Amino acid sequence: MKATDLTVVSLPLPSSEAADTLLELVDAEAFTPTVWEDVETGETRFEVFLEDAARAPAVAEALRGAAALAGLGAASPEIGTLPAADWAEAWKRFFHVERVSPRVTIRPSWEPYEAAPGEAVVTLDPGMSFGTGRHPTTRACLIFLDELAQGDLSRPVLDMGCGSGILSIAARKLGFAHVRGFDYDPDAVAVARENAALNGVRIPFEPRDLAANLDQGAVVLANILGPVLAAHAAEVACAVLPGGALVASGILESFYPEVRAAFEAQGLREARALTLGEWRTGLFTKPEQP
Repeated sequence: MKATDLTVVSLPLPSSEAADTLLELVDAEAFTPTVWEDVETGETRFEVFLEDAARAPAVAEALRGAAALAGLGAASPEIGTLPAADWAEAWKRFFHVERVSPRVTIRPSWEPYEAAPGEAVVTLDPGMSFGTGRHPTTRACLIFLDELAQGDLSRPVLDMGCGSGILSIAARKLGFAHVRGFDYDPDAVAVARENAALNGVRIPFEPRDLAANLDQGAVVLANILGPVLAAHAAEVACAVLPGGALVASGILESFYPEVRAAFEAQGLREARALTLGEWRTGLFTKPEQP
C-alpha cells in the first residue's frame, strides 16, 4: 500500500503521567492515540495520526474535552501535516534499545545490538498505533513474564489483547514453547504477525473478541484496560488453567481494588502486585482443582 501524507492532531503534555490519564478518558474506539516521550528531552506529546484530514477538528475537540476532564486546563491541540516521506523516520527519534526486565531487551530494527548470553531480545518496528515496551503496563507485564519464565517452560501461554505481539514474542524468546495470542482489532493482529516474523518466531495470532475466547493457558497475559478486565473477569479467569497464573495489567492504581475483587470473586488469588507510575499490575494464581 502506498504511503500518503498524514494529518496529525498533537497535544503537548506536562508529563507521561498526564498522558496516562488522558488515555483513560479518550474514546479509543473513535480514534487511536499515540503517546510520545522523547528519551533525550523528556518532552511528552499525545498525538493522533489520521489519513482523513476532515476528521481532525472533531479529534482536536475530543482531546480538548478530555484534557479538561483530566484537570490539565485549557488545552490547545495543534493540527498539522506529516509528509509520507517523513513519518516512517519520525518514530526513530523516540525509540531506542532498552532493557525492560532482567532478561528482556527491546530493540528497534534499525539499531544494532549484540545480546548477552541468556538475554531475550525482542526486535520491533513501531507502527502507527502500537507499543514498544516503554509504557509502564507493558514493562510490568514483561517483569512478571521474566519471573514466570524461570519455571516450567512447557506451560502454554495465552496473550489476551496481544496488540503489537510484544508480550507473546518475549515469551517465545524467554523459552516458552507454546504461545498463542488474540486481539479484537484485526490491524493489531496483522502487526503482531509481522513482528513475530521479524523475530523469527512462529506464534498463532487470531482476531477474536475477549468474550468469545475459548483458549486457555497456564500463563495468561492480559494487558487490557481495567474496566474491561473487571467487566470480563469471568472470561479472563476461565482462560487460566488450574494451577496457572494470570498477569493482569492496564489498570490505573485507583481502579485496581475493583479489578482485584472481580478476580477474587472468580476464585483467583493475588500473589503480588507491581506499581509503576499511576499503573498497577497484578500477578494472580488459580488453585489446582481438588
